[in-house]
Amino acid sequence: MAGTVKSGAIAKAQENRVASSNAGKQTLQNLITKMKPQIANALPTVLTPERFTRMALTALSNNPKLQECTPQSFLGAMMQAAQLGVEPNTPLGQAYMIPYRNKGQMECQFQLGYKGLIDLAYRSGEITSISAHEVCENDEFEYELGLEEKMKHKPALKDRGEVILYYAVFRTKSGGSGFAVMSVEDVKKHMQKFSQAARGGFSPWSTNFDEMAKKTVIKKVLKYAPIKTEFVRAVAADETIKTTIAPDMVDEQDETVITVDAEEVQEPTPEAPQNVDTETGEILENK
Repeated sequence: MAGTVKSGAIAKAQENRVASSNAGKQTLQNLITKMKPQIANALPTVLTPERFTRMALTALSNNPKLQECTPQSFLGAMMQAAQLGVEPNTPLGQAYMIPYRNKGQMECQFQLGYKGLIDLAYRSGEITSISAHEVCENDEFEYELGLEEKMKHKPALKDRGEVILYYAVFRTKSGGSGFAVMSVEDVKKHMQKFSQAARGGFSPWSTNFDEMAKKTVIKKVLKYAPIKTEFVRAVAADETIKTTIAPDMVDEQDETVITVDAEEVQEPTPEAPQNVDTETGEILENK
């Protein structure tokens, strides 16, 4: 009897989860239907509203946590992905939809992936070659900065050891080139400083650290590349939350609010030395 009751409770819980999931999808479908003319005007010509709807529902299926986000922020992130021509939350790794607690509620943040960033760089028309790699402790690696920059990387054939560095290189159609190198520690410092979503369990930093590290070093090296303004504007969409649907989402304001708990920034108060008068600051003689 007890086993029957337990099985019934499990089945009921599963039914509730399915019902909640279907309700979330239905709410989003209703919003897409309601906003179909506005969405159609904002979508690139190669993407129909029907295809957009299928992409949105697929993203929800791949990460059910997105159903807790506001529909407006979810649509905003989807629209950014659509206008940039990158697929979110797929094995391609072009872009991610991240549940992000913003302004006291769960909203959807758009993030470019490592491969999406490379794709945008190639589409700029200025880059002929771009790549990023990890360097392990047993690899042969050396680089030199200055007027004649040099870099050489020869990966170990086996037992490469732990990853210690990441680097990215590019070459332009005019024959120019450049590279950037970051240590694992530098990458983690960047993550902690600039990616608030990295603290959550749904960030690609948690599941695809290598790819996010390569993306970071690629963004760094491309700062020195002769890239068109359109590419720079596209990269500005990275790690943003937008709830307004517009023909050019890049121009819409990022609504991300970064909050830091007081406990996280509070520094311990140093204890005063025993031989100092706490009122006057005078050093007292030891008795």
